[in-house]
Amino acid sequence: MRTLETERLILRKFQESDFAAVHSYASRADNLTYLTWGPNSEENTKAFLAFAIAQAEEAPCTNYQYAAVLKANDQLIGAINLTLSGREAETGWILHKAYWNQGYGTEMAAAVLRFGFHYLNLHRILAHCDAENIGSYRVMEKIGMRREGVFLKGRPAHKGSEKEYGDELSYAFLKEEWEARKIIT
Repeated sequence: MRTLETERLILRKFQESDFAAVHSYASRADNLTYLTWGPNSEENTKAFLAFAIAQAEEAPCTNYQYAAVLKANDQLIGAINLTLSGREAETGWILHKAYWNQGYGTEMAAAVLRFGFHYLNLHRILAHCDAENIGSYRVMEKIGMRREGVFLKGRPAHKGSEKEYGDELSYAFLKEEWEARKIIT
């Protein structure tokens, strides 16, 4: 599994020693409001780490699970994945709440798009989020993804909602759109 680098981050394989950092964001309800999983128990976090480490050893890898680590101090602040299905992939991310609204989500998502289109020669990358998760869909828009749809009552409602179901937004980016954007910028 290839390590990715951005201006401020290293995206690398997970390690067993990442437990405390991963559990610090995966066990906090306020960090997981819009996600369909969690908060994690210690056993859940250990199981995720075992899964992510095993996925990195698959050849060929079809489920890239990246730990997002600050270059400045080697602090793990979140994660991003890229799950392949043929020449299409889905991505998703999480950041520790202490690192929200600082551009890290955009930085790591852009790196995964670049990896997917440039190195893996993917045709299409998609992402989904709760329709009320402004931070997540803003990341998708900043990296150039296009909103493809709104799925009404398409997912369990987020943890702060009194509703049973919530709406889901679907975004995607085609390789030719990514290449055209590169030329423009």
